[in-house]
Amino acid sequence: MNAVIKFMKRNYKILLFVAILSVALWSFMPGKQKSVNDPERDRVLLELLTYVIEKGHYDPAKIDDAFSKGVYKSYLEQIDPSKRFFIQSDIDEFAKYEDKIDDMILAKDLTFFDLTNARLLERIKEAEGFYKEILAKPFDFKKDEQFSVDYEKMPYVKSDNELKERWEKQLKLSVLSTVTDKEKLQEEVAKKDADKGKAFEPKKNFTELEKEARESTLKSLNDYFSFIKDFKRDEWFSIYLNAIAERFDPHTYYFAPDDKQKFDDGMRGSIEGIGARLQKKGDYIELSELIPGGPAWRGKELEQGDLIMKVAQGTGDPVDIAGMRLDDVVKKIKGKKGTEVRLTVKKVDGTIKVIPIIREVVELEETYAKSSVVNKDGKLYGIINLPKFYIDFENKDSRDAAKDVAIEVERLKQQGVEGIIMDLRDNGGGALRTVVDMAGLFIQDGPMVQVKSSGKKKEVLDDKDPRVQWDGPLVVLVNNFSASASEIFAAAIQDYNRGLILGSKHTYGKGTVQNIIDLNQFVRDDSFGDLGALKTTTQKYYRVNGGSVQREGVYSDIIMPDRFTYIDMGERDTDNAMPYDKIDPANYKQVRNNFAGVIASSKKRIAANAQFKLMDDNAKWVNAKKDENTFSLNADKFKAEVVKNEAATKKFKALNDYKNSLKFEALPYEKEIFKKDPSLAEKKERWYESLSKDIYVEEALNILNDMQPKSSGKAAANVQKASPQKTK
Repeated sequence: MNAVIKFMKRNYKILLFVAILSVALWSFMPGKQKSVNDPERDRVLLELLTYVIEKGHYDPAKIDDAFSKGVYKSYLEQIDPSKRFFIQSDIDEFAKYEDKIDDMILAKDLTFFDLTNARLLERIKEAEGFYKEILAKPFDFKKDEQFSVDYEKMPYVKSDNELKERWEKQLKLSVLSTVTDKEKLQEEVAKKDADKGKAFEPKKNFTELEKEARESTLKSLNDYFSFIKDFKRDEWFSIYLNAIAERFDPHTYYFAPDDKQKFDDGMRGSIEGIGARLQKKGDYIELSELIPGGPAWRGKELEQGDLIMKVAQGTGDPVDIAGMRLDDVVKKIKGKKGTEVRLTVKKVDGTIKVIPIIREVVELEETYAKSSVVNKDGKLYGIINLPKFYIDFENKDSRDAAKDVAIEVERLKQQGVEGIIMDLRDNGGGALRTVVDMAGLFIQDGPMVQVKSSGKKKEVLDDKDPRVQWDGPLVVLVNNFSASASEIFAAAIQDYNRGLILGSKHTYGKGTVQNIIDLNQFVRDDSFGDLGALKTTTQKYYRVNGGSVQREGVYSDIIMPDRFTYIDMGERDTDNAMPYDKIDPANYKQVRNNFAGVIASSKKRIAANAQFKLMDDNAKWVNAKKDENTFSLNADKFKAEVVKNEAATKKFKALNDYKNSLKFEALPYEKEIFKKDPSLAEKKERWYESLSKDIYVEEALNILNDMQPKSSGKAAANVQKASPQKTK
């Protein structure tokens, strides 16, 4: 309870800052209704954004010429990343503003944005003619040409003709790559058919495949340009705002209203709507997936492939959505729980039907914690996978990561497991509030993380509950993409010596805390519509041992080779990331586990394991190839290089084909659910199948075996539920 109170106190300080700031900003706000595409709205947003960041950021960067150059570079990279729109004369014209954006921000001057945005829209329109003309006729793949995809080092072209040539080479490479893939697929299908004794089907020749590849490339580009042309001024301006915001640090970010809603949905792991995933198809919207358990799925009237033609709110008039943007259609279909939406759909069989659906809260199951059991050498173990640290800040009674993990732990205990794997690989973090509670499930009590605001004393966030839900053997799986809240959890387990951290050399290295600030609260009325929100870095967090994970990450106790072993990943590879530092350690009690024997046994196994050796070889190969960015556009040379690479990587195919003898299974309660929900059963079976091919999970289970108190080897002899020792 005290931990919750501390969180409330910290949030109170944020609210107090917001309240003071809103008084200061009221003078900025006029009262006349403005369009979302009104430049005056943009000026207010620009002033509001920079003022809030400067006052609320943990360590705001100085808005000076160096800052201006950073914004300039970042913005141009975002709007033209492959340098296929602007030409050198455009850049020469833009360059006079390179060191003046700081002054323009302070003066609310939009000249640079207006110039670049207008020019970009012109260039996009011109490029649309380029690609259609280029793809209208076959390419000559006998020419001895090359193309580099190292866009960062690539210069801007000097003329429209050169730009067209660049487009031609880009598209030529894309088509050649597609044709090569199609030829390879044909060979594989022919071989499989021959093995099964099936009748021989004639292969398509290069000319036929090249035509197909150009047509599919044309369709993809048409879809892309259709999407781009739907962009409104405020959406382009959001990109500019974020080029500014992200110069303060990589995690300070402006959320336009729609983006804020998506962020909230992701944090909650649920949405209010019909429970369907949609995609653009021509002028209409196609239903691509029904979410199991949602109202659309339960109603059994909608099917994958149905086209949505009109949307009506309850008994209201239906709105024709032909040509409407996907995001705008989604807004019309989503809505409050208990309200009705009526969809006019063209069914897969061609019939037209009006389908009424009552909206509900739909849980996105793939977001949530899930568990499985596995028998290893006569012992039962459990694995809990947590994709993110989710929470609903607006509803304390809804599910969150800590509560769900507690439920999974209890379910595994009821099955009699003798060890648990917490799988946090690819978990990018989430709500800080859930970490203290979750770590407390495995640690008796004490501080779990330290938090420091700019110029203020540190706060120590404690788990006050002396109960330990799981005190048995524990390992935590991480990789380069385990970040933020995942790192807090792993660091706490490591600092308390409670379990072992396994995986990549180190985690991502994000040691900062962000708060979401609703920008609308600073406005006296709704004259500008919804202004969105700002996510800004307000604090840094530290391990209980005093170290930061910022840039450094959490180093694994047992390193297992992966594809990125020799490549720098994460915060350390970001130019504007905040620095590493340390503070005083908290007062905590470390468990008297001695994992030396367990670690030594695992390292010996990994060194002798052919699969891990192969993974290490693959990592070295990936590192060696990462800077090879130039490709031949001559068909024979391109294919020869493909064959050469395939020969070099043929031995790595065993990494994908690997399968262990372990059988992962659902818990009894889930097996009952599967009987009523075959689609959910299918999804879980895919997860179990992936676990049976996962060498990292297999080694984690070997380690749990070594950690068993009753094991016969020396490795487990000093792993015990011992009384804690005090550490300062």
